[in-house]
Amino acid sequence: MFVDEVDIHVTAGHGGRGCLSFRREKFIPRGGPDGGDGGRGGSIYVVASQHVNTLVHYRFHPEFRAKRGAHGEGANRSGRRGDDIELEVPTGTIVSELTEDGPVELADLTEAGQRVVVARGGLGGRGNAQFATSTNRAPRRTEPGLEGDDRQLQLKLKLLADVGLVGFPNVGKSTLIARISAARPKIANYPFTTLSPNLGVVSLSDDRSFVVADVPGLLGGAHSGHGLGHQFLSHLERTKVLVHLVDVSSASGRDPLDDYDTIRRELALYPVGAEDPAGPLDQRPQLVAANKIDALDEPARLERLRVALTARDVTVYPISAVTGEGLRPLLEAMWRVVSHAAPSGAAAAGE
Repeated sequence: MFVDEVDIHVTAGHGGRGCLSFRREKFIPRGGPDGGDGGRGGSIYVVASQHVNTLVHYRFHPEFRAKRGAHGEGANRSGRRGDDIELEVPTGTIVSELTEDGPVELADLTEAGQRVVVARGGLGGRGNAQFATSTNRAPRRTEPGLEGDDRQLQLKLKLLADVGLVGFPNVGKSTLIARISAARPKIANYPFTTLSPNLGVVSLSDDRSFVVADVPGLLGGAHSGHGLGHQFLSHLERTKVLVHLVDVSSASGRDPLDDYDTIRRELALYPVGAEDPAGPLDQRPQLVAANKIDALDEPARLERLRVALTARDVTVYPISAVTGEGLRPLLEAMWRVVSHAAPSGAAAAGE
């Protein structure tokens, strides 16, 4: 099961109590205070890992509580610190605190090994040895440990991919990603076969590779959640180029140009944050792959699409994801855009 957004509750450990104790040894009747400090409570961290690719575990286990610090003891022995907890999440996870005013971002974990403390353990209380002075040599004062942080968090995964495949259901996105990479998504001849995004690595040569995301089929109204829409459009936010897959075979009964225009409108309506350096989805570099030319029985359909999009300075790449025909020019075009895409700005649409 692919889960890309969950809410969890984290509570750090409380600090241990300081100890009230006096040294008692033979021949030393007034040994003075020797109460140790309490240990610090355990903290909770969220860590990005390459070994997990979904947040599903946290849907079924949303509560996490770190251990409290041990209490101080006599003979100036400090309490043991509570064990920390590390919560592993996929790279690309945004960690936010849920407040009355909405989510407040704490960290965007885009690299494996990145970590953020989300709940800090409480400090241990001081034992009575800490309060001894020249005028009070036998203090009976101690401190309780402080409480650990208590937070409600939102974990939201946005896939880290260079290229996003977009299009209506059943246009061949899963077949394409299976053909050009080692990804093995479920493939069948009915709409919405793909219910979660798939990632695949395309290797053109030893030093030329990029990551492609196959996003589940979109429909008109996807930006507002229609179909499988809004939650999957978020996975396109980190992409450098979008590849529109349209079905040019007559069997679909659809107009490929209408499909392209519909998806473009959905991309334009999707609310990308103003701080996103890549800009709105519809303003990113975009390529068009005219799929299923192996089943093309009306060449005029492809020609109409090509003429219409050429007039908009958009190049159409005729391909067959099934036979592999036409894939190399498309992949080379993807690589050119990926390798030249400026990380801080959006390029014009087209290739």
